[in-house]
Amino acid sequence: MEKMTRLGKSDLVVNPVGLGTNAVGGHNIYPNLDEEAGKDVVRTAIEQGVNFLDTAFIYGPERSEELVGQVVKEYMRDDIVLATKGAHQFEAEDVVINNSPSFLKKAVEDSLRRLGTDYIDLFYIHFPDDVTSKDEAVGALKELRDEGKIRTIGVSNFSVQQLKEANKDGYVDVVQGEYNLFKREAENEMLPYTAEKGITFVPYFPFASGLLAGKYDENTTFDDFRAKNPLFQGEEFKLNLAKVNQLRPIAEEKGVDVPHIVLAWYLNQPSIDAVIPGAKRTQQVVDNLKTLDVDLSDKEISNIDDLFS
Repeated sequence: MEKMTRLGKSDLVVNPVGLGTNAVGGHNIYPNLDEEAGKDVVRTAIEQGVNFLDTAFIYGPERSEELVGQVVKEYMRDDIVLATKGAHQFEAEDVVINNSPSFLKKAVEDSLRRLGTDYIDLFYIHFPDDVTSKDEAVGALKELRDEGKIRTIGVSNFSVQQLKEANKDGYVDVVQGEYNLFKREAENEMLPYTAEKGITFVPYFPFASGLLAGKYDENTTFDDFRAKNPLFQGEEFKLNLAKVNQLRPIAEEKGVDVPHIVLAWYLNQPSIDAVIPGAKRTQQVVDNLKTLDVDLSDKEISNIDDLFS
C-alpha cells in the first residue's frame, strides 16, 4: 500500500489518498457532528498510513483546526503533513475575504495556535480577494516560509490568471480547486499550467456531492443544496446516473467500488498527485484507501474519459 508522492516542487511527501476534515468539527457545514467521532476519523487515518490531513479556519469556524491539532499531538508531528487554509475575516456580522499580507500573517499565527503546532506543512490562501495583488499575498507567505512557520505555499479557488500572478516568482507548490468527472473545466487551462510548472493540483468535491460515489438511484430525492444543483435535476440526473453505472463493471472486475475507480482516475491525471476525500466515519477512511490498490490500464483511463467527456 505504501505508494508515496511528492507535492509540487516541495519536500512534502504524502500518501496520495489524504483526508479532508471539514466533517471534523465543521459544525457550520454539517449539522449534528459528533466531535469525538471526528477525532476518531483522524486517528484512524493516521494509523492506517494516511499522513496528509486537510483542514481550514472556516471549518467550524476554528473548531476543525482545534480538533485535528488535538489528535496530531498524539503522534509524531514529523510523520504528518498538515494543510490548512485562511482568508476569511469576520467583521461584525459579515465574512469578508482578505489576502492582505498583514491579514495572512495573522491567519497563519492563529492557525498555528489552534493546531497547537509550531509549523504548518502547507498553508493555502483559501479564496482570492478582489484587491490584493496575488504575488504580494504569496510574498507574505514566502516570508513565513523563510521563518519556518510554514513549509509550503498553496492557493485555493484561484483562476488560472490569478494563479499565474500568484506564481510570478515560482513560490506556489499546490493549487486546490473544484474538479471531478462532471466538472472538468480545470482541464482547459489549469491542469496544463500546473503540469508545466510542476505544481500539484488537489481536487475538491471529487465525488460531485455524492453523485460519483455510486450510492444514488433514480428514486433518490434531495432536500438539501443538491435539490437546486443541475446535476441532480430530472433527465440530466438520470443520464448522470447511467454514466456512473457504467463504472460498476470496472469496479467489480477489480474487486473495489465505484468511488475507488473515480479517485484512481483522478490520480492518473496530469499534476493530480493527491486526493483528499472527506469522511464522517472511521470505516470510510479505511475504505478510501482501497483506491491505492486500483491499477487502471491506459484503455480504461481513456474509456472513462470518453464516458464523461
